[in-house]
Amino acid sequence: MTKIALAIHGGCGVMPEDSMTPEEWEGARRDLAAALRAGHARLRAGDSAVDAVEAAVVVMEDSPHFNAGHGAALNENGLHELDASIMSGATLEAGAISASRAIRNPVKAARALMEDGRAVYMTGPAADRFAEAKGLRIEPQSYFTTPKRVEALEAMKRHAAAGTDGTENEKHGTVGAVALDAAGHLAAATSTGGYTNKPEGRVGDSPIIGAGTYARDGVCAVSGTGQGEFFIRYVLGHEVASRVAYLKQDIATATEGLIMQDLAPHQIGAGLVAIDAQGVAVAPYNTPGMFRGWVTPEGRAFVATHEQVFEIDL
Repeated sequence: MTKIALAIHGGCGVMPEDSMTPEEWEGARRDLAAALRAGHARLRAGDSAVDAVEAAVVVMEDSPHFNAGHGAALNENGLHELDASIMSGATLEAGAISASRAIRNPVKAARALMEDGRAVYMTGPAADRFAEAKGLRIEPQSYFTTPKRVEALEAMKRHAAAGTDGTENEKHGTVGAVALDAAGHLAAATSTGGYTNKPEGRVGDSPIIGAGTYARDGVCAVSGTGQGEFFIRYVLGHEVASRVAYLKQDIATATEGLIMQDLAPHQIGAGLVAIDAQGVAVAPYNTPGMFRGWVTPEGRAFVATHEQVFEIDL
């Protein structure tokens, strides 16, 4: 039996440590830990990697500390448009939704679409209707809004008017999870509200299979966070898998090569979590920090926002 493992992220571009109160940082770490525990509990119960990544992402979608679900970014018109995807490494089956304005947990809708089997990707009002028809919770736009996201939109509009650049944290963020289950299967899931002040209808990499989300048994599972337009251009998740499968690079070399070298000329904030077929997890990022956590095959669990790593009890 394969040893189980899990890794999550809550977005890169974490602000300087003095930009949030200790209580706010602790709240974010607490919810990262809750997401790890939710996902790992499914793995310990013998459930699939798909079950685990969905469970972990749902916790982060429900948390106000991350840009997904409750607490998602606002677009240029002050609206929430939500994207998510999920992929099974065992079958390469996948589901993705984008530009949802009403689905409480977009990752659940992506899972439902994957299992429905008629389409891989559904967008806009049709995605909302699909989710509702599947019995998933639908919410008013006000549910997704938090004071932090309203302030971020105002700040980004000021930056746009002044021709200055916002912080990575003001711009974007994403949540995601990757897992290896006891049967040796891999899975990945990603969910986001996009970036603050984005054009209405803009879709990034998070719901695009092969870009923000990818999983293939025997190779790796990947979930990205950063400026999605570049993740799409580099087909980032699939590129990581290709380097592992065909160049025989280890997961650290493959991911760090992309985040630290290939994307460097573009001067964008970028990060990801990935896990290989042996349960080795990595979480490279090129910003001041990244919300992240992982559980090793030996059962040790960790969460982090900046360089300091905290071990937690599962």
